[in-house]
Amino acid sequence: MHRICLVVLPVLGVVATTADTQAQAFPSRPIVMVVPWPAGGPSDGPARVLAERMRISLGQPVLVENVSGASGSAGTGRVARASADGHTIVHANFSTHVINGAVFNLQYDVQKDFAPISPIATQSFLIVGKKTVPANTLNELVGWLRANPDNAVQGTGGPGGVPHLAGMLFQQQTGTRFRLVPYRGTALAINDLVAGHIDLMIDAANNTLPHVRAGTIKAFAVTAKSRLPAVDIPTVDEAGLGGFYVSSWQALHAPKGTPRDVVARLNRAVVEALADPAVRLRLADLGQEIFPREQQTPAALAALQQADIEKWWPIIRAADIKAE
Repeated sequence: MHRICLVVLPVLGVVATTADTQAQAFPSRPIVMVVPWPAGGPSDGPARVLAERMRISLGQPVLVENVSGASGSAGTGRVARASADGHTIVHANFSTHVINGAVFNLQYDVQKDFAPISPIATQSFLIVGKKTVPANTLNELVGWLRANPDNAVQGTGGPGGVPHLAGMLFQQQTGTRFRLVPYRGTALAINDLVAGHIDLMIDAANNTLPHVRAGTIKAFAVTAKSRLPAVDIPTVDEAGLGGFYVSSWQALHAPKGTPRDVVARLNRAVVEALADPAVRLRLADLGQEIFPREQQTPAALAALQQADIEKWWPIIRAADIKAE
């Protein structure tokens, strides 16, 4: 009996140390963080802030790679097909991991083909218009849209995205009609708004706020219950469109099958980054609200995604929204 114990115990020790060795070995090379949107878009800035700080924790560069197209599904699909070793991850968001699952005929499953790492932050949206739009308040904008049905144009980052859904909901709640024009990313749409080629957008604050501050576009309301810090823009409740709340979240996912110890290592890097005062300040400046520490877990991200799928997929399908 003693001999058997002497044989088994070393084997158990080898098994136990194997996982530890794998965890210590990761990462063995630079990590690629795929941002499935064009450079300069609302996800790009926060991703770069996070990647820069994660490098310190991981001891390897975290390289941001923009892979745009198909409302974020091109870059997201690339990560779904990547090796499950933690060296390729996706800076996901509400669009890529909730909306696209109902809008597109995807070659991957937005839930089953990914390993959640952590939620990062939520962001409010702004209702904004070109500088020459003949309205200075939200009520005036609604009045102008009602007086000119089907003439105004709202730019979006693609069919079925948050701005697209927000535009549809805005029309339903205000009794207005205007055209929704999809762009290959919101950065391109905001350029046309600044240039006066389109009339309005409902888009992430970190994408629109710099232009509001520069005075190149008008802001009518924040689509949230509270105002953004240090910005004199009324909420939708204050501006006369009570309850019109639109927001999005950002998160990190790895391909399915990524070892748990590797996911845990990536999660620790995210948690350390989000606790850094410099990171928190930069994300706040980009209109981001960081998730509380207790929600910065893979399980919390999976629950958040599931809840939004249960809420939004029936709405999207009832409206028969499909990718064009």
